[in-house]
Amino acid sequence: RQAYHEAIRRVSALAEETRLMVAISVWGLHGATIVYVRENTPRIHANVRAGGIFMTTLTATGRLFAAFHPSDLTEPVIQSELAEIRTSQSAGYGTDEKAFRKQVRAVRKQGFETTLDIPIPGVSAIAAPVFDHAATMELAITLIGPTPTIDLAPDGPDVTRLLAFTRRLSADLGHDPDAVSYTHLRAHETEADL
Repeated sequence: RQAYHEAIRRVSALAEETRLMVAISVWGLHGATIVYVRENTPRIHANVRAGGIFMTTLTATGRLFAAFHPSDLTEPVIQSELAEIRTSQSAGYGTDEKAFRKQVRAVRKQGFETTLDIPIPGVSAIAAPVFDHAATMELAITLIGPTPTIDLAPDGPDVTRLLAFTRRLSADLGHDPDAVSYTHLRAHETEADL
């Protein structure tokens, strides 16, 4: 709860600095659940509101939780979404399990995730995790904006500002990034996946 309250207290400054929408999400019963949204101009046409769910397999926020949250919590949602994608129009996004697992490993390695025009054309996002003193991912902070106004480059200003924000908040919560091992999160990955 401390992470949530600290994030709410600080997120307006991030929104002003980036001029992007900022969403705070936690893991809930149905996946990555939006708990707070700080809008900014220009208004974007994305259904991002408190109580909404970010798909685990198709969004930056969802893949972030898949990478850093315990697999016993995320895996049932992932399997349900993958089954739904196989039988729906979402299959056009090209997400299959092997590609998804590869994306999750890349997210774990780089420490953040981006999406370009998916799942909403014209809207892109950057998501980064906030960890507590026990190296538990408490929440995700996601920058969302019209694709032409958000810089998704790993060394670009938006990624840099978001990572500085989440790393500072994590450090204030007692997180030591040098003491982290994510092996406990990989229960669903086979040797072939690694």
